[in-house]
Amino acid sequence: MGERTNIESCSCSIIHEDVVNKVKENIPKEETLYDLADLFKVLGDSTRIKILCALFQAEMCVCDIAALLGMTQSAISHQLRVLKQARIVKYRKDGKVVYYSLDDEHVKGIFDQGLTHISEKQ
Repeated sequence: MGERTNIESCSCSIIHEDVVNKVKENIPKEETLYDLADLFKVLGDSTRIKILCALFQAEMCVCDIAALLGMTQSAISHQLRVLKQARIVKYRKDGKVVYYSLDDEHVKGIFDQGLTHISEKQ
């Protein structure tokens, strides 16, 4: 079976109120935390991560992304809709073709920070 990880627990019964109060003042509002959790849920899908990797390189249409990832256009469209609703990607129309790109550079920064974090652990 898997290896067990021991988590240390505090054996004191004194609450450090100054620390607790300082932290409480600086924690974002509950609604903001829910929104952040939703963002990470959207980013928690490997297909959406692959799509983002592609869009870091170039603006692309659904059929190009589908060909790149070996998936159906319908499956890619569904994932792009999720990313668009989360304001991670945007689109523009050029005649009958719809091109997708990153909504802003924050997305690349979040992605790069995640890559840096997991690279440190390997």
